[in-house]
Amino acid sequence: MPSLWFRAALIGQEWLDEVRLSIEAGRIARVTAGVAPQATDERHGIAIPGVPNLHSHAFQRAMAGLTELAGPRADDFWTWREVMYRFVDRLDPDDVEAISAFAFAEMLEAGYTRVGEFHYLHNAPDGHPYTDLAELTRRIVAAAEQTHIGLTLLPVLYAHSNFGGLPPTHGQRRFVTSLDAFTRLLEASHDAVRALEGARVGIAPHSLRAVTPEELAAAVPLARGGPLHIHAAEQTREVEDCLAWSGCRPVEWLLEHAAIDGRWCLVHATHLTEAEMLRLAASGAVAGLCPITEANLGDGVFPTPAYLEAGGACGIGSDCNVLIDPAAELRALEYAQRLTRRGRNLLASAAHRSTGRRMFEAAVTGGARALASDAALLTEGGVADIVGLSADHPSLASRRGDSWLDSWIFASRDRAVDCVWRHGTKVVAGGIHVARAAIESRYRRTLARLTS
Repeated sequence: MPSLWFRAALIGQEWLDEVRLSIEAGRIARVTAGVAPQATDERHGIAIPGVPNLHSHAFQRAMAGLTELAGPRADDFWTWREVMYRFVDRLDPDDVEAISAFAFAEMLEAGYTRVGEFHYLHNAPDGHPYTDLAELTRRIVAAAEQTHIGLTLLPVLYAHSNFGGLPPTHGQRRFVTSLDAFTRLLEASHDAVRALEGARVGIAPHSLRAVTPEELAAAVPLARGGPLHIHAAEQTREVEDCLAWSGCRPVEWLLEHAAIDGRWCLVHATHLTEAEMLRLAASGAVAGLCPITEANLGDGVFPTPAYLEAGGACGIGSDCNVLIDPAAELRALEYAQRLTRRGRNLLASAAHRSTGRRMFEAAVTGGARALASDAALLTEGGVADIVGLSADHPSLASRRGDSWLDSWIFASRDRAVDCVWRHGTKVVAGGIHVARAAIESRYRRTLARLTS
């Protein structure tokens, strides 16, 4: 393929000018800086690494904007969850594929190049398994194949409705599976992604509400050394219920009983004591932060400044996909701190005075670790997952270095992301996914039927 030439690029941890990236077999074979473009080079603006989206429920993209109508009683996470249960009853396998493909295309257009799909929709609408246990899993894989997004598939073990192994509710019938069935589903998931370039498979015990300690202990070895993701301490009611059940808070329980280490991603982990925060930071696990969803659902605010200062790793996810935009996630991450602490640039540091640079680097490296991806920083030999920002975008004009990241995150609107390459293949051009027309048309037809 032609080499890619950029006015500037973030190579490793250094900004370089006039950079040619030679791509071979989906990897960056050579980085040459300080050179004029050749006639055959594709010429672009500013190259940065693709951002990992470490936590997504793709099917929820079709609900975006439909849950902002107040109910007859006070709305919170738990009332939103009931709406989600009713919505999911309508989805068939074709719907799941169409919605997921649209969500994945939007992710690529926004600058995400890999998604961790926390996939817990397993069963038919009546709650019975499909003949092929992995029917809906294969639809997620098909959507990833259509869009060319990198996929870390995280099949979910969801067996109970609350702490102590309480039976699942009627609304959870499409999610629940036994440990034996989950083991078979996991084998089918490995088979489903076999032909998908760069795909990874981990596991996701849904939460301590949804699995017993015995089920969690039995599930962990099934990850085969791959990533382990779990929702934890998203809501204060969850913390209170966990205390009533075990005498421990959720993150505290996991740290005490689950041998939390660098394989793990604790999604949200919003409500932490200082002791929990310090232990989580020291464990090597990644905190999976989803600031837009956490704001939308009224979850709370993660103690990001103290966690980063303690050496903790974190990444960002689009979760319920109410808005898909990594720049907006990072902006929300910082703004939540400004609103609660009444200060500015609270996620900057002595090493990184640029707030945008520090957050971006944390999201890229932490997200790559959480998704078992070898695509992180742009380096020779690394995977060519590249986001090209438009140097001519009004919000990025007359900027240099880290100020490009600051301006993208805090000051840009549509079309700051010009082109995206996933494993060396251009999948976004002029801000639009190369297959958007067909994907969007199918999504619109699906949405029209679901909301009629």
